Amino acid sequence: MDFSTDRPRILIVDDEPANLKVMREVLGNKYRMSFAKSGDAALALLEKELPKLILLDIMMPDMNGFEVCQKVKANPKTSHIPIIFVTALGDESDEFKGFELGAVDYITKPISPAIVRARVKTHLSLVQAEQLKQAHVDLVHRLGRAAEYKDTDTGEHIVRMSQYSKVLALALGMDESEAELLRQAAPMHDVGKIGIPDAILLKPGRLTSDEFEHMKQHTVIGAQILANSSSPLLQLAHTLAIEHHEKWDGTGYPHGIKGEDISVEGRIIAIADVFDALTSKRPYKEAWSVEKTIEHLKSQAGSHFDPNLINLFIEKLDDIIAIKEASQN
Repeated sequence: MDFSTDRPRILIVDDEPANLKVMREVLGNKYRMSFAKSGDAALALLEKELPKLILLDIMMPDMNGFEVCQKVKANPKTSHIPIIFVTALGDESDEFKGFELGAVDYITKPISPAIVRARVKTHLSLVQAEQLKQAHVDLVHRLGRAAEYKDTDTGEHIVRMSQYSKVLALALGMDESEAELLRQAAPMHDVGKIGIPDAILLKPGRLTSDEFEHMKQHTVIGAQILANSSSPLLQLAHTLAIEHHEKWDGTGYPHGIKGEDISVEGRIIAIADVFDALTSKRPYKEAWSVEKTIEHLKSQAGSHFDPNLINLFIEKLDDIIAIKEASQN
C-alpha cells in the first residue's frame, strides 16, 4: 500500500529556484511538496489540487505575495488554506499587512530550518484539529437531520430552530462562541425520536395516553445516545435532548424540573422549537401564522416558557422572521 498520499501537501511559492531547493531540503520527505516560481503559477496549481498549507514569498515580479494572498483568500475554494509568508521583508508594517490579509504566520529570511519545520508542523496540526472539529459538528448535524427526516420528512425544522436559538442566545447576552455552540448542538435535541416506533411517531391523529407516554421517552433515549461524551458540543446536546420538553412551571417532562433549574440553553430551544413547529405545516396540522404563534407564546410565558426569554424573542422577531423567510426561498 502506498502511504505517500497520506502526507500533507504544501505549496511553496518563490521566484528564486535556490530558495525552493532550500525549502525542499528543510522539509525533507515528511510532506508532499508543490513548487511555483510566480503568483500566476501558484494560482494555476491551486486549480488542480488544494494543499494543506502555503509558504509564500512576498517579493516576486508581476504579482507579489500580498496580491497572491488576497486572491487566495477571496476564492471560497481556497480561502481556508493557511498561508505563511516567508520573506526578506522584516519591517513590522510588512508583517502587519501580511496578518491583515489573512496570513497565519510570518517567517523572515534567511530562514532557520528548525523554525520552518516547527511552524509548518504547528499549522498543519491546527488544520487537522479544525478539520476534526468540523467533521464532528457535521456528524452531529447529520444525526439530527436523520431523526428529523424520520419524523417530518424535512430537515429544515432543525436548521431554522437552531438559528432561532442562536439569535435568542445572543439577545440574552451570550458571547458569539457560546451562542454558536448552542446553534451547533440544537439539531440533536430530538435525536431520541430514532428510538420511537413509526406507528406512534407518524400517527396523523391525537396520541392515546399510552402512546404519548411512549413518545415522551424520546427525551430519555436522546440523552442516552449522547451521554458520557468528553466533547462540549455533545455534552450540551445531551442537556438539550433531556430538557427541551421541560416547562418553566415544572409540568414538563421527563423530570418535571422548573424555572432556572432548567438550563438556559434548554429554555431557549424550547421556545425556538415550539415557534418553528407551530409556524410549519405538518401531516397532522396546517401552519399557524406568526401572529397567532406569538400570541400563544405570550399566553404560555410563565407557565411553559421563561417569560424573560419570551420578551427577548419578541424583541428579535424581525430577525426570526428573516430566518424563516430565507429558508422558504
